[in-house]
Amino acid sequence: MRMSRLLSASILLFAFLTPTMSLADEVPQTFSFQGSGYGHGVGMSQIGARGQALEGKSATDIVKYYYKDVLVEPVVDSQFIRVNIGHLLTGLSLMSDTKLGQVQLFSSDMDTSTTASPDLTVPAKTNISFSLLGNSMIANATYANGRVDALASAKAWTIRWSGTRSMQGPDAVLAVKIGASSTQYRYGQIQIKLVKAAAVGYRIEVTNTLRLHDEYLWGIGEVPSSWPIAALQAQAIASRSFALSKVGKMRVACDCEIYSSTQDQSFVGYSKELEKGWGSIWKGAVSSTSEGDEMGLTLTYASQPIAAYFFSSSSGQTVLAQDVWGAPVPYTVSVADSWSTSPVLNPRYFHWERAINRALVAQAFGLPDVARMEIGGHFESGTVSVIIATSSTGLRAQLSGETFRSKVKLPSAWFDFLGPQMSDANSLPKPVRTIFHSL
Repeated sequence: MRMSRLLSASILLFAFLTPTMSLADEVPQTFSFQGSGYGHGVGMSQIGARGQALEGKSATDIVKYYYKDVLVEPVVDSQFIRVNIGHLLTGLSLMSDTKLGQVQLFSSDMDTSTTASPDLTVPAKTNISFSLLGNSMIANATYANGRVDALASAKAWTIRWSGTRSMQGPDAVLAVKIGASSTQYRYGQIQIKLVKAAAVGYRIEVTNTLRLHDEYLWGIGEVPSSWPIAALQAQAIASRSFALSKVGKMRVACDCEIYSSTQDQSFVGYSKELEKGWGSIWKGAVSSTSEGDEMGLTLTYASQPIAAYFFSSSSGQTVLAQDVWGAPVPYTVSVADSWSTSPVLNPRYFHWERAINRALVAQAFGLPDVARMEIGGHFESGTVSVIIATSSTGLRAQLSGETFRSKVKLPSAWFDFLGPQMSDANSLPKPVRTIFHSL
């Protein structure tokens, strides 16, 4: 009799959720969520690495805990890597203020080993701007005395710089300004190219090509340099492995092999070394995972560097790759990550709350509005597998938890609703949980 009553209740609930219904409820202005963790959850938890380092674990212990059936071994890492430092831009500017500095401009996309006479050489304090004009890229040089020169039209430019900052020798720096943000670069060369982007037309892509072994890894800005040395070394090994897995795989969309953002891994150029009192510590951690001048400790699987995914923190358990991206990755594993649940180690994300505007929620689902959402299931790690939305006219749409959190900018897919729920929500044998809420 009890089972019969439960089944009847289930049938009534699903009848209530049919697309033919018309919701009388007012569409909420905002939807509120609570959760924990930050990031996709696959691979190494950075907060977990910090926690293990504080407990005395080595960098090798840490990476082998988060990646399955891998070796930590020296691999050649002296290759040059092309890093996207400006994506889908309509404009940017650059300038060197290095003492006795010069900036050379070549109106082509040049390899780092190519020598040629520059099209233009300008002194320090000269502002060089690039902007989009229809399907063309225009460039101007504004000198310290106020003179402005228009540069010849070109679809690609290579930028090299030189100069001396101190008596110790060459130490030239180039500042690249994108919007209100300015980032300093010391190594390699910069390429500026006009690229046709899907849907938006032509845009400007900016890349920095430099040596992976040191110049690139010194600029990784993933974790604070104040963390325990084993955690920094674990990050250096993971970052080197991830970068090596991208070398030689050019992506037309970014004119690069790797993005400088969280789309791949954070690269902040010379700014990382300039951290007062800390920059040298990160460089030391990178150097301590190197083997000579051309090799570095790398995570390998089947004799190849792995795409060593990592993220900030979890809700206590890491996630399998197939639960996030739909396809298995053999060296990913779901393991306990209790360090991420510590308010001491993870004060910002051991618990979080967010309110999302109704327009953004509706846009995420592709619905005219959203009157109600339901969580349709969870993976074993605790992340939401499916979330379902119903509009005020009864239209329904669903997204994976990872896709939804990405579209509405939630910190992670370890989330739940924050607000009142149906009184019998947890007692019915159903695959979805219905929650009404608004602020």
